[in-house]
Amino acid sequence: MDATTLDTQAVAAWLSDHLEGFEGPLDAEKFAGGQSNPTFLLKTPSREYVLRRKPPGILLKSAHAVDREFRVQRALAGSDVPVAQMHVLCEDDDVIGSAFYVMERVRGENFDDPRLEELDAERRTAIYTEMNRVMAAIHSIDIAAVGLADYGPEGNYFERQLSRWTKQYRASETETVPPMDALISWLEANVPEDDGKRTLVHGDFRIDNMLFAEGGSDCVAVLDWELSTIGHPYADLAGMIMQWQMPPGGAGRGLQGVDRKALGIPSDQEFVAAYCKRMGLSGIDKFGFYLAFSFFRMAAILQGVKKRGLEGNASDPERAGKLGAYVPLFANAGLEAAKHG
Repeated sequence: MDATTLDTQAVAAWLSDHLEGFEGPLDAEKFAGGQSNPTFLLKTPSREYVLRRKPPGILLKSAHAVDREFRVQRALAGSDVPVAQMHVLCEDDDVIGSAFYVMERVRGENFDDPRLEELDAERRTAIYTEMNRVMAAIHSIDIAAVGLADYGPEGNYFERQLSRWTKQYRASETETVPPMDALISWLEANVPEDDGKRTLVHGDFRIDNMLFAEGGSDCVAVLDWELSTIGHPYADLAGMIMQWQMPPGGAGRGLQGVDRKALGIPSDQEFVAAYCKRMGLSGIDKFGFYLAFSFFRMAAILQGVKKRGLEGNASDPERAGKLGAYVPLFANAGLEAAKHG
């Protein structure tokens, strides 16, 4: 069974035994997009749920950690970080061929394009203000109080992440990409000293991983916590700024060249300044490193997507091939960030 299908009979049978109040029959519909953990809308006569599963096949070590996704979202219930209600986690691969979890469906609006062209300027501004608030809320979580103190190891987060993603990249490398090799070398030589900041980080914080109240600006759920860990908050901030520096539309989904002021969208500097104010910071030194690292990590992720597509394990094989072609683009952008910040 491939990543686009789901054994609904097996899921229904397991949920009947493990999810209180579950009643079939069950229908499933795969959500479009998404390259990592295939996600399905589950429909029953009385309720709707969402299921996220690991893709089938041979996977990279530590990738597609649905158990971690389940744990962090359950820990955040009732906090200032909006998340879906978690129901059950199944770690028995024999049920559908891989681990999965089921959560409540949250209704809201999801936006793929950060330009938000379908909205008016006032709502755009409000949504970006809310994004800033939610990011700061994630980084302000008392990780000990919510039981996440052990959710990531101690030590220099960027040193650890650089090692991890370099290994992931090498394991999924399909050809030599000289800019990627150059970027890895620069990052290894320029890792900042550990400044002691240790917070929850989402790992892929961007507008398309959020649901907003229909017609409003309040975030009703932050989605896709696969890359979350305990680490350095600047990784989330730089990761989103990195996305905005990509070309608009299509796979780039960025804000490069966009007249943000006319649209009511904050500049990079304005967003960073608002974040710093919320977090009580006077500014961020050596932001170029954090930005370069974000481009590197995204390139490594896309290389993994490309390899899964070639091996037939991608959630959307055709899109996987297209995204894989962006690896050199992100690597070169990382080198530019390293030079210019």
